[in-house]
Amino acid sequence: IPQVTLSRWLRKASVVQPERSQDAANAFLKVRSNEMSMRPQRPKDWTPEEKLQAVLEASQLSESDLGAYLRQKGLHEGHLKQWRQEMIGGLQSQAPHKKAKGKSEDSRRIQQLERELHRKDKALAETAALLVLKKKAQAIWGGEDDSIPSKNEK
Repeated sequence: IPQVTLSRWLRKASVVQPERSQDAANAFLKVRSNEMSMRPQRPKDWTPEEKLQAVLEASQLSESDLGAYLRQKGLHEGHLKQWRQEMIGGLQSQAPHKKAKGKSEDSRRIQQLERELHRKDKALAETAALLVLKKKAQAIWGGEDDSIPSKNEK
């Protein structure tokens, strides 16, 4: 809100003199914030903690006391039912997420181990093939031949 508008409002209300407009604006804002804090909140402005507290308090009241409680808080019974359902829904939706997250971590670990096992199987198969080839070469050409360098000699 522009300063000019605040000053005009204050002059019309005759709260302060126009030359002290900054002090008057601060005073006006303090009074306004105090009025707003004393005013009951709308149900849609309630925090989740306040909603939970209201649901718990209402669940312990009898039918006649519940009506008085709702009037005092500025609520309707529908608000309490909706909030109760939201809380139950929130609890139900969080449980599968944790399980799914745990399963996905487990499945990632399983996939990682399977890839590692596949890689090692390939390496083992290659080594076995080289040993078979070496034995066949020895069978064809005889014993260790000095003309074919081994890996250790390189």
